[in-house]
Amino acid sequence: MADTATPSAVTDASNWQFQNSYIERLMDHAALTAAHPDDTLILAGPPRYISPSATTWDKMLPIGAVQQMQITNQKATVPAMGIGSGRNFFLSGKAQGTATIARLFVNGRNLLRALMSNAVVAGIDVTKFDDAAAIARDAKFFCNLDSELFMVPFGLGILFRDKLHNDLGAVYLELCMINSWSLGVGAGQTMVMENVTILFDRARPITAAGAGGASADNRANYDPASPSSSTIFQAIFQGNVNDLPAAVGGEDTVNNNPGGTTP
Repeated sequence: MADTATPSAVTDASNWQFQNSYIERLMDHAALTAAHPDDTLILAGPPRYISPSATTWDKMLPIGAVQQMQITNQKATVPAMGIGSGRNFFLSGKAQGTATIARLFVNGRNLLRALMSNAVVAGIDVTKFDDAAAIARDAKFFCNLDSELFMVPFGLGILFRDKLHNDLGAVYLELCMINSWSLGVGAGQTMVMENVTILFDRARPITAAGAGGASADNRANYDPASPSSSTIFQAIFQGNVNDLPAAVGGEDTVNNNPGGTTP
């Protein structure tokens, strides 16, 4: 009988045992290694991506109180045929990107002001346009999509990590332009929400290097298909909690020293 104590990960059909395996990756600790909204950061910044550095991240504004964000990237693809052949082939155009953001309306920068932080950092006086976007240069509430301000493009960075601080991926939406803005108020609702739709030029894959600085408990060596590569997996399922480094919160039960085996 197969040992079912430790499920395996099926990476090809030759070792598939459905009662004792996950597909592609180990999922026993998926709660720790899955992407989660808590570990996702959205930033507004320059219209084109700049190689990451501490200075780069300093120029970008984290956007808080976001309740929902959706990114869609699609391109026109049409089937074609040739006389004398019964097979299809396909012709494809450039990808077109859209994004939507829903955010809680709170004291401080409203959503339009947060998204246009690149223009504010550049020193643009939003009251000097033919159509003003705000009542004062340092105003926290922007509106009026007719203002020339909203012809200034911006960029959006989205960083994904898991609970073990692994970088799962990062994308930069370049040359973003606001297509619509709405603010809804209804009796009996628990919150007032702002919503925007955005068009962007391209979704560029980026690295999150430098964001957050170096982490002492980074699990960058974790391989989702190999339990032996995960220290925390071994500690929880195959070893003792003392196998964990102190930075992760291992507890010395012998010396009663919470936080690690070293006093």
